[in-house]
Amino acid sequence: MLLLIQYTIIFTAILSLVALGGCFSEHSGVINLGLEGTMVIGAMGGALLMRMLPDGTPVFLIVILVILISIVVGMLYSCLLAVSAIHCKADQTIIGTAMNLLGVAVATVIVKAINLSINPDDPSSIVQYVAEKQAFLVNIGDFEFNWFSLIALVALIGSYVVLYKTRFGLRLCACGEHPQAADSVGINVYKMRWAGVLISGMLGGLGGIAYIIAGASEWKFENGVAGFGFLALAVMIFGEWKPHKILMAALVFGFFRALGNVYSGIDFLSNLNIPSAFYTMLPYIISLVILVFTSKKSRAPKAEGIPYDKGVR
Repeated sequence: MLLLIQYTIIFTAILSLVALGGCFSEHSGVINLGLEGTMVIGAMGGALLMRMLPDGTPVFLIVILVILISIVVGMLYSCLLAVSAIHCKADQTIIGTAMNLLGVAVATVIVKAINLSINPDDPSSIVQYVAEKQAFLVNIGDFEFNWFSLIALVALIGSYVVLYKTRFGLRLCACGEHPQAADSVGINVYKMRWAGVLISGMLGGLGGIAYIIAGASEWKFENGVAGFGFLALAVMIFGEWKPHKILMAALVFGFFRALGNVYSGIDFLSNLNIPSAFYTMLPYIISLVILVFTSKKSRAPKAEGIPYDKGVR
């Protein structure tokens, strides 16, 4: 049971971070379906840095550097969405789909190339970070605490304050609701949408590195992030694009995702003799069922997905 709580907390943290990223982007008026790809790219940046850090690097420095590089790489990758959607006015659904496919491909090629240059007999897409991973973990008795859980909590509180209590947040939301009205009072819609997409990339990159650290001590990038980006989108919609509701939604989805990891250690579930594939599919089945009953009540920002044209009133 303790292991179930541990996994639920970390999966909730990952889903919260990525869903908040989508929330900022969509509040600015840009749909970010490329969160899956952004997670993979952010995870790649953090994993490669952990691999390249010299032995004996202080724990605090490992944490700070890995978080920073994941943020920077995620933001840089999100620029593809910003340029295409904001300036080229391309279809945002197609862009997001392309970013998801490109993210896995780019990460796999880069990691394979690095592995090949180091060891010509090992052209795999695996990055190992056995010792470095421990910098993000704190053992409290039998409970393993992950620092990303605290980061996610801070991000949730900060997002609520920024979106609803600051001038920047109110302007961002105005650009996602009625950009022409926002422009008429002097708000630069293009800048606000760039800000929303970059924040989305920052949180998506953080969610990516948090995801791979929560798992094994090595990662094969051909596997991507197992649909967590799409699950985070479901969390965002179920949470009605509001940080406090996103936390509640992430807890629900995080719990069912955690069952897939620990069901064999729970006597009641293991005695049912249900195939392991069922527990792996469970969070995605739950997401479909929940969205069927709640999506009609969810109110997305009115101007999301609509390219802004300064000349239209």
